[in-house]
Amino acid sequence: MNPTIRRLSVLGLALALPLAATAADYQVGPGSTLGFSGKFQGQQFDGIFGKFDAAISYDPANLSTSKFDVTVDLATAKTGDSDRDKALPTSDFFDTSKFPKAHYVTTGFSKDAKGDVVANGNLTLHGVTKPLALKVVFNPNAGGARLSVTGTLKRLDYGVGSGDYKDTSTIADEVLVNGTLNLLPK
Repeated sequence: MNPTIRRLSVLGLALALPLAATAADYQVGPGSTLGFSGKFQGQQFDGIFGKFDAAISYDPANLSTSKFDVTVDLATAKTGDSDRDKALPTSDFFDTSKFPKAHYVTTGFSKDAKGDVVANGNLTLHGVTKPLALKVVFNPNAGGARLSVTGTLKRLDYGVGSGDYKDTSTIADEVLVNGTLNLLPK
């Protein structure tokens, strides 16, 4: 074989290999939820965000090619309690007039001591960016996949809750964030 043709063949193969090792891209399908749970006066409450966008690339066999990029419309938070729902967008909490969105982007993935996948990333909320780890469960299915994530953040680390709402005996500092996304192939 001609040495030039051989080099071109090897180069073509080398260029094609990284393409085969990329994560699958998904779009968020119907029935997906993104939520949170907190405690007010010792009682748990749950909430959901009515609007969010997510770009998900995921390959459980090659986590280095995976990425999550999620933007949440904070004004769409609902907990089922009208007083709380009215307070969340105000300057006492999310201050959506100044900070309308929260944004989470992964910086990488790892496995914990149990072998569970962890998405490591940065959450920007209320103008503050801090690391946030999320446990990941990925279940492929015939039409795409189901992705579940859970993690815990401290709301005061992000400046969420001013004045009397800094009192963690009334409103707990720790907030569980969770999502269940029905993923469809792009």
